[in-house]
Amino acid sequence: MVAARGQGETVDLAALLAAGRLDCPLRHPDPAHMHVTGTGLTHLGSASARDAMHADVTGMTDSMKMFRMGIEGGKPPEGVGVQPEWFYKGTGVMATGPGQPLVSPSFALDGGEEPEIAAFYLIGEDGTPHRIGFSLANEFSDHVTERINYLYLAHSKLRPASFGPELLVGDLPADVRGMSRVRRDGAVIWEKPFLSGEANMSHSLANLEHHHFKYGLFRQPGDLHVHMFGTATLSYADGIRTEAGDAFEIEAEAFGLPLTNRLTIAADDVPQVHVL
Repeated sequence: MVAARGQGETVDLAALLAAGRLDCPLRHPDPAHMHVTGTGLTHLGSASARDAMHADVTGMTDSMKMFRMGIEGGKPPEGVGVQPEWFYKGTGVMATGPGQPLVSPSFALDGGEEPEIAAFYLIGEDGTPHRIGFSLANEFSDHVTERINYLYLAHSKLRPASFGPELLVGDLPADVRGMSRVRRDGAVIWEKPFLSGEANMSHSLANLEHHHFKYGLFRQPGDLHVHMFGTATLSYADGIRTEAGDAFEIEAEAFGLPLTNRLTIAADDVPQVHVL
């Protein structure tokens, strides 16, 4: 499509980003037809942070069991491998652009970053998923809620997520190296490198894609999917407790401009149910 349309005029992406004029790489005109999802425990080392959240459980935690399943069967030489952990973030309503605030609900116990790679897919008229490209992602989550009980993972993931600013078309590099940091009042209070790409993962991309799109629900013509592939790095695991106004920064050379968002806390936004 790019080759057919031509590249057009050169623009200053950094200036557009600074001016708040860049959005997610792709959106659906109807947010209800944009699905935001992801997988967890997919990266080498990703089990340690998760396992620590549930260390009071005697014996091997479910997180560690799931991680070991991926190590042993997430990259089959042929055929289908073991299915990963899967979670739902929401519809396109949850998709947040670079520079836009990540809004934590009033009832949330935490709002923490997760630096990840996301892929964008458009479902064709015959139900075939077409991968368009990859972007940086902040899979913003409530880790305190998750820590209460692993069965609260679904609740902890119903939060916004940010994507962009740029879209990497073509293949994802096997070894992606980036940096994730948290700033408070302009100063860096936490910083750590993160690794992604298949060389650093316990599942192949093909296996993760298979287990998402095996469901007919996710192969509806015209729908847009943004699927995140997991991480092994998060500030919460290092004892950081975020506050309103903190800025999350995620960058990786392969993806161009960094993804930056500021944490905000919503006012009391839980409505009462009315009976008709």
